[in-house]
Amino acid sequence: MIHLRGQHQQIPEFEITEKESISKLADSIPAELKVSGRIALGIMVDGNENPEARWDSITGILYSAGIDAPAAIDAAGTIIEGPPRVGIWLMPDNQSEGELEDFVSNLVPDEDPVWPRAKDYIDDIPTKDRKFKQKKRSRAILAAWLATREDPRQMGLAIKTQDLDANQPPALIFADWLRRTFE
Repeated sequence: MIHLRGQHQQIPEFEITEKESISKLADSIPAELKVSGRIALGIMVDGNENPEARWDSITGILYSAGIDAPAAIDAAGTIIEGPPRVGIWLMPDNQSEGELEDFVSNLVPDEDPVWPRAKDYIDDIPTKDRKFKQKKRSRAILAAWLATREDPRQMGLAIKTQDLDANQPPALIFADWLRRTFE
């Protein structure tokens, strides 16, 4: 998401620490909240198949750490005033099932001629020959699309080079959440 920040200059600088799994993230939240001088903490996780359960899990951890969160996530991303201020974002859009790749797929330019072909390519692979689960279909399509770029690259770099459109509505909403979290 650092490359999205590069496309939206109003987002303050922030540091990203990847926790590698939801359990490691959950274990780290109480300590992260207590870091001396911390003004804000952003928590970004995949909603996966059950965004409500993921929301309940994260807010339960916050509640145990003495932070009251709203009963439901805000579609524009939740901000809980602190100290520290806590921002919560469930990928892809705080409402839908899915993950980061579903969010990024919404940044493919509307008129991109390769996107439908990437979908067809993945969907034409017989189920018996697929090495990915159906719930990872979005990831497979996005990877196929990224492979067609002039210089195949990772998602973040595709934002930096503007292969992905950081001005699509989902990106603007997310950028605003980042701004509100870290301002």
